[in-house]
Amino acid sequence: MEVITITPRGYCKGVVNAIEIAKRTRKQHPHDKITILGMLVHNRFVVEALQKYQIYSVDTDKKTRYELLDEIDEGYVIFTAHGVSERVVNKAKAKGLKIVDATCEYVSFIHTLIKEKLDEGYTIGYIGKKHHPESEAVLEISDKVHLIETEDDLTFTNEKLFFTNQTTLSSYQTAALYESIARKYPHALISNEICSATRCRQQAVMKLERADAFIVVGDPKSHNTQKLAQLAQNKADHVFCVENLEALLKEDLHAFQKVAVTSGASTPTKITQQIIHYLQTEEIIPLKTEDVI
Repeated sequence: MEVITITPRGYCKGVVNAIEIAKRTRKQHPHDKITILGMLVHNRFVVEALQKYQIYSVDTDKKTRYELLDEIDEGYVIFTAHGVSERVVNKAKAKGLKIVDATCEYVSFIHTLIKEKLDEGYTIGYIGKKHHPESEAVLEISDKVHLIETEDDLTFTNEKLFFTNQTTLSSYQTAALYESIARKYPHALISNEICSATRCRQQAVMKLERADAFIVVGDPKSHNTQKLAQLAQNKADHVFCVENLEALLKEDLHAFQKVAVTSGASTPTKITQQIIHYLQTEEIIPLKTEDVI
C-alpha cells in the first residue's frame, strides 16, 4: 500500500496555544479548581488528556456558553479557542470566577472587526454554522449581526452592509456564498476570514490528484474536520472519517493501493502518526491518554 501523507495536517497554532494555556494554568495554580467552558478544542482525546491534569470541561449539547456557566461556581474558568461574548465574560466576573482566555487570535480579530463596523453603522452578515460556539459568540455581539448559512438567508434591505465569516468553514463553499453576496449587494463590504490553517489544509487536500481511499482523522464534532472529509470525496471514492486507530481498524483497507491521510486542525499529532505508522507497517504503537497533548 502506498500511503500519501497530506501536509499540513493536525494541530494549528490556535489549538497549540489553547492547550499550552490550559497546562500552564494548572502549573501556576496547582491546587485550584480549573474548568473549561465547553471543549477547549473539538477533540475528545484532548478533553480526556486534560483530565489527567485535573482540568475538566463542562459541555452539554444545545446549551450556550452563557448557560454552561451555571455549572461553574469557583476557581478558574478557561474560555476556549472559539471565543465568547462580552455577556459571558460579564457573567463569569459576576460569579467571582477567575478568567483565563484561550481564544484564538483569528477569532479575536473577527470580534474586533465586527465591533468596528457596527460602530460605523453597518449591519453585519456573518456566514457560519448555527450553534457552533464560534458563531454563538459572534451573534451575541449585537442584534445587528445576522447568521447566514445559505443563500436563502440573504434577505437584507439595508444599504450599509458588511459580511464576514466563521474561521473554520469550507473555503470553497464560503467563496461561492461571497460570489452571491457580491452580485446581490454590490456595494457591501466583504472580509473573508477563513483562517490560514483551515485554508491551507483544505487546499492541500484539493491539490491531491487521486487516491483509492482517503482517511480523515478527527473528532466528529470538529467542523474543520467535517469540511476536510467533504473535500476528500472529490479525491477518492472511499472516504473514512475516524477519530483514532481503533476506529480505523474496523475498516477493511486491504483492497486499496493508494491511501491518503490528513487530519483536522484540532486532531492530536500523535494519533495521526500512529495511524500512518500502522498503514505503512501494520504495527500498532501504543498511546497513553496523556501523550496526545
